[in-house]
Amino acid sequence: MTGARMIATLGGIGLLRPAPGTWGAAAALPLAWALHLLGGPWLLIAVTGIAALAGVRAIPRAVGPGEDPDRPEFVIDELAGQWIALWPVSLGAWGTGADVLALWPGIVAAFVLFRLFDIAKPGPVDRADRRKDAVGVMLDDVIAGLFAAVGVVILAAIGHGVMLL
Repeated sequence: MTGARMIATLGGIGLLRPAPGTWGAAAALPLAWALHLLGGPWLLIAVTGIAALAGVRAIPRAVGPGEDPDRPEFVIDELAGQWIALWPVSLGAWGTGADVLALWPGIVAAFVLFRLFDIAKPGPVDRADRRKDAVGVMLDDVIAGLFAAVGVVILAAIGHGVMLL
């Protein structure tokens, strides 16, 4: 397996079946936890950007000329999107001094919301997905991750009594 393919498939995680995108998002969770422990939300945010750029570079190198770059086994985009969805959890743990794992409802919400937005592809997520290039492959999951992050913040506000419906 080439280096580009290793990056695009997250070391082969994208080859797991069924639902390789879900496997990729699930693999992002312990990695995000480790990054949070090592450097807090700032390291997680920085490495998310590096992962997104690595995906944009690796995906075109992992496919042949003229081939569709949006392959199910390419899950580097799920990694980046899932990490974005986890930013509010990491920031919340850091800001309060809490153990990030104590915020497990936020982690679960981030995972579920990210997968929901990634699969349903509402509005801008779908527009990015239709690009059919490496930027589009990454961008649809980045946007889904941002949507999920907003959802996590809203659910946290409701859960902590900050927002009343």
